[in-house]
Amino acid sequence: MTTLAGGCFWCLEAAFQQLEGVVSVVPGYMGGHDPRPTYEAVCRGNTGHAEVVQIQFDPAIIDFPTLIDVFFTIHDPTTLNRQGHDVGTQYRSAIYCHDEGQREIALAKIVALNSAGYWPSPIVTEVQPAATFFVAEDYHHDYFRKNPYQGYCMAVVAPKAMKVQAGFAARLKPEFR
Repeated sequence: MTTLAGGCFWCLEAAFQQLEGVVSVVPGYMGGHDPRPTYEAVCRGNTGHAEVVQIQFDPAIIDFPTLIDVFFTIHDPTTLNRQGHDVGTQYRSAIYCHDEGQREIALAKIVALNSAGYWPSPIVTEVQPAATFFVAEDYHHDYFRKNPYQGYCMAVVAPKAMKVQAGFAARLKPEFR
């Protein structure tokens, strides 16, 4: 399992659901202080939580380093508390590690990407231990699949899903090929 924050959880969910070996992608909240976060409170920036996805995966089919490669492909990890027009700490870039191995891999990937000059600015992705995960409200689950023609989905979510299709074609589930 891994938990990732990279802007809107609708984008992350749509991207990671396409990958073989990904068993489930659940949108939710992590990293804050509110014991009962709601979407409305998180969006106001009052809870300290980030929008995240918790990903269950089969490491025999897809490994954590590959998931991190996808993560760094589909969002801009150099913008502090922002992804495009989504602004606030709830949209921060973060990797919430479930063990020491994930932490080491995440930190090494950040060092490698920064050293390679992959982006013109340094990566600001937080690497933190996983905390309590709060499942998002039901209407957020499978949001892109249920609302592909909604404006935000067409303008923001679809391009991120397409990045996965273009960059990780060999890793796609058959229904996304």
